[in-house]
Amino acid sequence: MNEHQGKYSGIKITAVETFLVEGNCCFVKISTNEGITGLGEGSISDNKVGTIAQCIKDMKGHLIGKDPTNIEYLWQGLYRWNRWHVGVLFSTALSAIDIALWDILGKVAGLPIYKLLGGAARDKVRIYTGGGGKSGVQHARSIGCNAVKTGPPVTKVDDNLTVPMPWDLGRAVKQIEEMRLEGGDDFDILIDAHGRLTPTMALEYCKAIEPYRPFFVEEPIQVEGSNDALEWLSDHTTVPLCMGERNFMKWGFQDIIGKRIVSYLNPDIVHCGGISEFKKIAAMAEAQYIQVSPHITYSKVGVTAEIHVGMNCPNSVIQEMSTYAAEPFKETTDWRDDLFFGHKYQIENGFVTLPDTPGLGLELNEEVAKAHPYVPFLRPELRFEDGSVEDN
Repeated sequence: MNEHQGKYSGIKITAVETFLVEGNCCFVKISTNEGITGLGEGSISDNKVGTIAQCIKDMKGHLIGKDPTNIEYLWQGLYRWNRWHVGVLFSTALSAIDIALWDILGKVAGLPIYKLLGGAARDKVRIYTGGGGKSGVQHARSIGCNAVKTGPPVTKVDDNLTVPMPWDLGRAVKQIEEMRLEGGDDFDILIDAHGRLTPTMALEYCKAIEPYRPFFVEEPIQVEGSNDALEWLSDHTTVPLCMGERNFMKWGFQDIIGKRIVSYLNPDIVHCGGISEFKKIAAMAEAQYIQVSPHITYSKVGVTAEIHVGMNCPNSVIQEMSTYAAEPFKETTDWRDDLFFGHKYQIENGFVTLPDTPGLGLELNEEVAKAHPYVPFLRPELRFEDGSVEDN
């Protein structure tokens, strides 16, 4: 037992609070009798944030009085004591609590989370930003990244809510061709189809872009049901496929990993079950030589947690950072830059590193959070040209 562990041997959870913040963000703060707190995130990209906060509050009774350092016991209890434990809202609430518990454990041990997971498997984590066309490649280069994610332009040029029939395959392929010419062979192009393509559309798109060597195509089709359509697509293209953003818990990845249907998984740490479950999913994938690329979350809490597991997991090869990749180059700031106390990302030449700050390395600025309360946000209503509903 080290000095920190001995000092906090009687630590117990005393309070569980949630903060709903603009941008569909839900944060959880777990307090203890020793004055140590943990921060977690349970955000989601639509108007279900209040439901997730209520799920967290519903689990509070299983947490108060418990030792927060027994993370696996609490994860198993929260999952199994709640009989209905399938669904993204439940798994997001559990993920938020799990991340906060790891934050507490790191502070108790006086170590960053990645050290608790077994230490670093690499010196730094490769990152990518977002952007489309030549300008997207140029922006990535300007901030030191040699990788960028784009999406196929599925909707009409003059109407971003309507998918034409037939869709403009030529326009989508030309985008990738131009990006490859601009980036050269030493540049990676990642593509997120966002589940908006039918299997037939996905196959013709993947076949057409094979010569341009995309890093992967993410969510080429929808995730519901069996993985038969995904397996069919994988068997008919050489383009590496990626899934996982909307899968949760290890069981949601089991079939994809077991059949090695994809080359990459991109679990989202605020949906898949938290740090504890992400580590297990990555280990399952490693056994099938599947690489991992964590999906960006909604705030620095989730992204930082993913960088911690990215430092540790040997098959986690690239981290989605979006606008955070340009943080060292920001000339202006807004309230989001003041939402957290703690370290800023240390980014250089397309890689990010973490300081040896105990735990997660971030604290919520509660005054800023309260000054920017959550406002419900509905996702846009996409349709095909004939008026039928398209996935978003």
